[in-house]
Amino acid sequence: MSKITPFLMFNDQLESAIKFYTSLFPDSEIKNIAKTGNEGPITSAEFTIGGQLFMAYNGGPYFQFSNGFSLFVHCETQDEIDKYWNQFISAGAKPLQCGWITDQFGITWQIVPTRFMELINDNDPKKVQAVMDAMMQMIKLEIHLLEKAYHEA
Repeated sequence: MSKITPFLMFNDQLESAIKFYTSLFPDSEIKNIAKTGNEGPITSAEFTIGGQLFMAYNGGPYFQFSNGFSLFVHCETQDEIDKYWNQFISAGAKPLQCGWITDQFGITWQIVPTRFMELINDNDPKKVQAVMDAMMQMIKLEIHLLEKAYHEA
């Protein structure tokens, strides 16, 4: 068990959120839930998403998520990017920019190809800047366009 576990405070959508997240990513499961009484709503939960342990609580309307916190999803292929992106959109997420998308519960996700990280770690600052400039023009990240910018720099 990791010493540090992200803890998410939802308004009242915890049950819907954990069902959605654990259905979306492999290596995900709901580990424990606590309810108010036998039939009451879920008040807290422990779950994994993509192998990462999370804890969460229904804390009421006082708690809101912001873009200052996001979850980063490493994607190996464009098909993987498209799959997650489309599943989020179908569930009511709002696309932002640069591969960022805010889901229907208010959490912001970064759907990012591993290839992007490789390209921006290049030693040539012109290539890195070209990739960054291309990324800034995108909503959903497109690997072939990032590579095109890299090779044309």
